[in-house]
Amino acid sequence: MANLIALPQFSGGALELALYSSIGLVAAILIGALRQLTFRPKTEPPAVFHWIPYIGNAVSYGMDPVAFFIKYRAKYGDVFTFTLFGRKITCYLGLDGNDFILNGKLQDVNAEEIYSPLTTPVFGKDVIYDCPNSKLMEQKKFVKFGLTQRALESHVPLIEKEVLDYLKVTPAWKGASGLVDISLAMSEITLFTAARSLQGEEVRQKLTAEFAGLYHDLDNGFRPVNFIFPWLPLPQNRRRDNAHNKMRAVYEEIISARRAQGDVAGDAETDMICNLMNSTYKDGTPVPDSEVACMMITLLMGGQHSSSSASAWIMLRLAAHPNIAEELYQEQVQNLAGGKARNLQPLSYSDLDKLPLLHNVVKETLRLHGSIHSILRKVMNPLAIPGTRYVINTDKVLLSSPMVTALSDEYFPDAKSWNPHRWDQREDENAQDKETIDYGYGAVAKSSTRSPYIPFGAGRHRCIGEKFAYLNLGVIVATILRDYKLSNVDGRVGVVPATDHTSMFARPVQPAVIRWTRREETN
Repeated sequence: MANLIALPQFSGGALELALYSSIGLVAAILIGALRQLTFRPKTEPPAVFHWIPYIGNAVSYGMDPVAFFIKYRAKYGDVFTFTLFGRKITCYLGLDGNDFILNGKLQDVNAEEIYSPLTTPVFGKDVIYDCPNSKLMEQKKFVKFGLTQRALESHVPLIEKEVLDYLKVTPAWKGASGLVDISLAMSEITLFTAARSLQGEEVRQKLTAEFAGLYHDLDNGFRPVNFIFPWLPLPQNRRRDNAHNKMRAVYEEIISARRAQGDVAGDAETDMICNLMNSTYKDGTPVPDSEVACMMITLLMGGQHSSSSASAWIMLRLAAHPNIAEELYQEQVQNLAGGKARNLQPLSYSDLDKLPLLHNVVKETLRLHGSIHSILRKVMNPLAIPGTRYVINTDKVLLSSPMVTALSDEYFPDAKSWNPHRWDQREDENAQDKETIDYGYGAVAKSSTRSPYIPFGAGRHRCIGEKFAYLNLGVIVATILRDYKLSNVDGRVGVVPATDHTSMFARPVQPAVIRWTRREETN
């Protein structure tokens, strides 16, 4: 029997070392547990208990961050601390927490120190979080060129055409009915719509299979592990870095060719590359070509990211609620075509204002499936939490989670249910707010940080692409529903996939397959 089982063999010294190591590990765990249970200064918020040093609460937080917040908020209140790979993360939840963190002063709370390790390898040097905040605000102002009212109006027919072209040539959408991995389809569609509308025909034409593959590799650089270890020699990180270099080279080639041809004027109304090539910082420095290229990468990813997961969730929710999908279709027929489907015309920007249910479907889906569950800021100066004895010191990272208020019955009755009609009579909390603040990229409502619904963030780092996201999502969904009915594969109503929490963005577990049926010709 002894010959059939291979047992590990230890020398006396090795056995002794293994024994002492085990004892040391157990001792460290017990000492750490004892300190958590017996030692906490009065000014420190309560801390979530953990057994394993350094790793802390990473596992329970990572499995479902929002559920983690809700659980410990019920136990400790709005302010508590947990450990994440050696970092002390202090949550301040609720409306007061959102306002305190997202509207915090620049000298007190810092985003760059948190996000730069993650974003710089993806977006590039000297842009976004790899530059001073004042420079970032100027860059956001440059990019808003593509988000003006006139630009948004011009985007609608471009987006609609990209969707129709995709549906015509993609095998998964051919025939009278079929199944489609809607997450994959929406990822591809939103990449094309973002490229065509925000970046122009020149860039869209370069969006070949190779370029799309590079984008995919770059997108995979957004991994939670890269918050802590951004430069690990992992295969996906090597592909990320290669993809960034090649994509940047594509943009720099376009820029160089334009300069060589003397074509720097472009279309003053719609050409984003032209706009950035001719932009100048406040100190008189022209935007370098390398930064133009990196901002174009950022713009493409920003326009696609905010729409990809959201559009997949919208389609999944509509497949789970075919009655709402039909309401959306009939809304178009009644409000845009006088009740006759054959009279439906290509969409225009003004049409979207006539489709309130469509807007509410987008809002309700973003409420339940906000793309970011945790917004982080490094504490730069000790901060007292108003109305409490707590002081958050510089060894902490502050965390805000707008998803907590978005999923609270206090603000949204039966908050866990998907009900677009809840918005029919609900007023925008910021609609009456006349007080604004300008962080350097345009005025925003000062009270926006106190809204229970802020899927695009708030404060100085609020996403400037909010209007584009609503427009892009609305046009994509309206276009698809004109030709297709949707349902779940098994016919069940109200059932959607779980959320994939291993991703940086709250996307559905993949693949996420739905059934479609082509609409019959109608009068």
